[in-house]
Amino acid sequence: MAFVSPLRSHQREPIPIDARAADHLRYIRETMERAAEFTAVPGWGGVAMGVTAIVAAWIASHQASPRAWLTVWLVEVFVAVAIAASSAATKAHRASATLLSGPGRKFLLSFTPPIIVGGLLTLTLFQAGVQAAIPGVWLLLYGTAIVTGGAFSVRVVPVMGLALMGLGAIALFAPSNWGDAFMAAGFGVLQIGFGLWIARHHGG
Repeated sequence: MAFVSPLRSHQREPIPIDARAADHLRYIRETMERAAEFTAVPGWGGVAMGVTAIVAAWIASHQASPRAWLTVWLVEVFVAVAIAASSAATKAHRASATLLSGPGRKFLLSFTPPIIVGGLLTLTLFQAGVQAAIPGVWLLLYGTAIVTGGAFSVRVVPVMGLALMGLGAIALFAPSNWGDAFMAAGFGVLQIGFGLWIARHHGG
């Protein structure tokens, strides 16, 4: 009769439960950041930007030279950037987030290229004496930036971008002396309207 030896029990070293816990938590956090929306789009900041744009449109419409007209709008650009950056940072801080988190970084990277293109086209159009095309180009490219960046934000943001693009397309073919009115409508009225919506439905 064959003798069957008892199975030898092998004692294994216990696996520490926290050996890879930090890696797992980091992976989960990064995955959630990638899937999250950028919610720090400023609603009240957008309202303030809209108000300053309407003021800028009124001042620009009373300028006697193309250079003075463009100077007014460039000042408004810097004012709007300052308002947007400070209000977005404040909103992100209230939500215990950072502007350069996963969704915020994607928003910025998608938003920036159309703005850079707009700056280069502005210089080219102004030097060529085609000032009348600038309002349409600005509205189109700002709207494009909002659409591409808004892909990582709340749903109403890309809708706002599409509205700006539509307005910009009309402005390109409208009479040249309507430029400031289109800028006031897009950067002013639309910005205020969507800013109020965002402030009401997405935390300020």
